[in-house]
Amino acid sequence: MNSEFMDALTTLEKEKGISKEVIIEAIEAALISGYKRNFNQAQNVRVDVNRENGSIRVFARKEVVEEVFDARLEISLDEAKGINPNYEVDDVVEIEVTPKDFGRIAAQTAKQVVTQRVREAERGIIYADFIDREEDIMTGIVQRRDNRFIYVDLGKVEALLPLSEQMPNESYRHNDRIKAYITKVEKTTKGPQIMISRTHPGLLKRLFELEVPEIYDGTVELKSVAREAGDRSKISVHAENPEVDPVGACVGPKGSRVQTIVNELKGEKIDIVRWSEDPVEYVANALSPSKVVKVNVNEEEKTTQVIVPDYQLSLAIGKRGQNARLAAKLTGWKIDIKSESEAQELGLLEDEAASHETLVLDQETADQPEATVETSKNHEEE
Repeated sequence: MNSEFMDALTTLEKEKGISKEVIIEAIEAALISGYKRNFNQAQNVRVDVNRENGSIRVFARKEVVEEVFDARLEISLDEAKGINPNYEVDDVVEIEVTPKDFGRIAAQTAKQVVTQRVREAERGIIYADFIDREEDIMTGIVQRRDNRFIYVDLGKVEALLPLSEQMPNESYRHNDRIKAYITKVEKTTKGPQIMISRTHPGLLKRLFELEVPEIYDGTVELKSVAREAGDRSKISVHAENPEVDPVGACVGPKGSRVQTIVNELKGEKIDIVRWSEDPVEYVANALSPSKVVKVNVNEEEKTTQVIVPDYQLSLAIGKRGQNARLAAKLTGWKIDIKSESEAQELGLLEDEAASHETLVLDQETADQPEATVETSKNHEEE
């Protein structure tokens, strides 16, 4: 090695943020192994790299003893005093043993160490960049696919989109640009691994934050999200300022804001409802677009009994129970829906304090993260 190599390490330190001293120490450690391996030496040695000119010297370290049993590791007191009269027993003497052709081995070793350290540093930088992006969204470009993943280029690294996190209503082609939610960033032996999702409720939440300035600045709060990716979602929103319409802010002028999100999610329907502290009002809103006649609440069991007009029963329940199921996920309340005529037969409309013990729609994902977004404010159930 020479002074040019040392200058290159200085430049590397500035550009990559890799400590020059750390690299030199790693080279010294690697050269010790290289010396022992290439010259069949078992003695204790120290390698010194000159920080100015890059010159390398190898020193054998020997302990001063009265009687020598292993000449590779020990030196007699008389021989040590011949080098320096001040040496005493148990001192360590360093004798230079630099081989003539050690420069070739040193150069090769230094190259390997620097390459490895640069690779490790770059991986560390990428990991540091992306660990802060967990639970955020990024735009990437689809590169390729196999039986398990779609590989998406995020610029510095390829992210993995598992089959289970792909939306059922969309296909992914080479060079497609997609927005994805980062679910996990972890270190591996091959560098940082980024896992992304197109079905996570958090994707819907982040998309609304991007499209609705009032959510981003906190004027409107996105309280909860329930999502069945690729089909339909519900979100509840709230504004402390009574003059702000949270639903209207999310829908946007002529529906432009929510439509942008719907387009990104390939037509996924989105219901935007007004959040309320009152479970009666909140559950009724969550069952939109269905009209609600009455809501009975059981606080202890956290269940509600909802009565709807006869002609609205199928709309309230939704296809395969989807509307009621999403409303239960959104509100955190179990929901039992009855038609008006059935409620009259059971005497539920007359008895204001009636409780309910019928078929209950459970929250299927009550303990999952609440984060999802849907399509339009009001849409007819197909």
